[in-house]
Amino acid sequence: MKTTPIRSILLASALALPFTAGIAQAQTTLSAPVATPIEQTVPDAVDTPYPGGTIGIHVDATDLAHRVFRTEQTIPVAAGTSELTLLYPEWLPGHHGPDGTIDALNGLEFYADGKLIPWRRDNVEVYAFHLAFPAGTKEITAKMVYTSPVTGSEGRIVMTDELMNLQFNQMTLYPAGHYVRQIKLKPSVTMPTGWATATALDGQTQSGDTVSWDETSYQVLVDSPIMAGKYHKSWEIGENETFEAFAHDPEELEMKPGELDAMKAMMTEAGLLFGSRPFDHYEFLVAISDELGGIGLEHHRSTEISLRPGTLTSWEDGKYPDKFGFSVDVLPHELVHSWNGKYRRPALTWTPDYREPMRNDLLWVYEGMTQYWDLPLAARSGINTKELTLGEIASSAGNYDNEPGRSWRALIDTTYDPITANRKAKPFTTFSRSEEYYNEGSLIWLEADMMIRTQTKGKKSLEDFAKLFYGATDGDYGEKTYTFDQLVADLNSVYPYDWAQFLRDRVYTANAPAPLNGIELGGYKLVYKDEPNPFRKGIEEQYKYLYLRYSLGMSVTSEGKVTGVVWDGIAFNNDIVSGQTIEAVNGKEYSADVMKEAITAAKDGAPIELLIKRDDDYRTVSIDYTGGLRYPWLEKTAKGEGYLDKLLAPKRK
Repeated sequence: MKTTPIRSILLASALALPFTAGIAQAQTTLSAPVATPIEQTVPDAVDTPYPGGTIGIHVDATDLAHRVFRTEQTIPVAAGTSELTLLYPEWLPGHHGPDGTIDALNGLEFYADGKLIPWRRDNVEVYAFHLAFPAGTKEITAKMVYTSPVTGSEGRIVMTDELMNLQFNQMTLYPAGHYVRQIKLKPSVTMPTGWATATALDGQTQSGDTVSWDETSYQVLVDSPIMAGKYHKSWEIGENETFEAFAHDPEELEMKPGELDAMKAMMTEAGLLFGSRPFDHYEFLVAISDELGGIGLEHHRSTEISLRPGTLTSWEDGKYPDKFGFSVDVLPHELVHSWNGKYRRPALTWTPDYREPMRNDLLWVYEGMTQYWDLPLAARSGINTKELTLGEIASSAGNYDNEPGRSWRALIDTTYDPITANRKAKPFTTFSRSEEYYNEGSLIWLEADMMIRTQTKGKKSLEDFAKLFYGATDGDYGEKTYTFDQLVADLNSVYPYDWAQFLRDRVYTANAPAPLNGIELGGYKLVYKDEPNPFRKGIEEQYKYLYLRYSLGMSVTSEGKVTGVVWDGIAFNNDIVSGQTIEAVNGKEYSADVMKEAITAAKDGAPIELLIKRDDDYRTVSIDYTGGLRYPWLEKTAKGEGYLDKLLAPKRK
């Protein structure tokens, strides 16, 4: 070993000391900037009319080849104005989050009295565009191109060769600083030749291929989308209530007499439930398509809905087959939203424009109670069978009876999922939870209803609350907001109880018990059987996958691909996760039948051995499980007609 003379060591130490001290000193005097205050450059909305006058909007929707919409807006400006801020809608009603597709807004050009002027995007509020122009300018012309998705990977498809779902919020701008109900405009759209057009907008006229409507507000325009297409058929299902269907194939546009009767009954039952109609007319805008992107979106006087090909023509023996029936309750669901969500809206969810953030604290009412009321409307009208409706309730109850995420995350926190997750796919949703305010909210309202019926011996129910809370003047398609306290007060006026605590215990508390009490009060109980209930059976048939959530704790496609795993369940604890493929079961090539046979045989001690592929690696997993196939059902406990039976029974004479 080489040694170092002591003198050299001391010298090196002496030389190092000042350098080390310099480092320490530098560390204590790091650069430290001070935050630059954010200046608000976009005016808040006030309840005053836009002073410039009526804005003209024209959309050219004829470019089917490229799937683009070209918009031209003529925006009159008030005398003395030399600056204008225009906004693109960001926080969209019904989306429950900042879902404006501004990334597809392209080709922006602005003209002041015909002369091109520059524009600047706000560097904080990027949905805002600032314009400066000469004093004395009378009109700003805005031109833009909305490049809608051409493949599903780019977003929701809204235009095909035969169908179109035009939403004005995607391809228009509006002046900042005013409630959107105070901004007046006159819309028109040029459609492909020969296409039919349906919307809730009033005063439709047509000249050539251009369709125009009466002057309206920007609020009503955004709330009035268009469904259009080459093949169209319309049915009257009530007074000023129509079912407007569009399809790629005209043979899809057939509705059998019993089916049409069920649609009419849905409108009748809704009127009986709520006691009024908060609209002057109502249109179901329905696309029968697997090419147009899926949608189920509420509006005050209409709804956008997509149904799978074969739905309308599948009606047989007085019902839809299960593989279509499980999804058609989207019809009563979106209809109910006209009362719940559009007319009665949580005070913090209502906003004066599409810039102010929506606060979702009461989505368990907005969506949860809507989900609840769509169940009896579907069953009462015949849109769905009673058996399928009971299966839907059982499926929700079974999920919450087997959901580990309940231990840490309260229902209220899931109301922020449309903002935090933006409805993207998540791993391990049984642990993370995701928008549970729909189905769990529905079960909470079921419990409230069944409790009122039980305590009053059937003299009162949540239907009395519905008439009180949602009661409107017929034709009033404005908004009436409410708070938690007002909700509780109206519940108490129907049946005095500590409703505030009842709701806080179930909505605001983590690790709350699964909401099964309403089922039991209604004269049923949750049980598990070895075959799927009609609701779950329909989903499995339609999407061709095996739902083993309540047994092995996973779901598997017909090709053996794992698409979901229950947190801390059997599959999870055997290191099986989404994306893996089950190649074989007990030495046989995977199929749903082979898997079910193996799970059933394991009850008598037979093995369950799975050959799992992940990327390029294979491994064999031995599953220790003897519980057999398990699917949730509701089993009747009441003698005679229970309160849940009464809920689902028709009210019309």
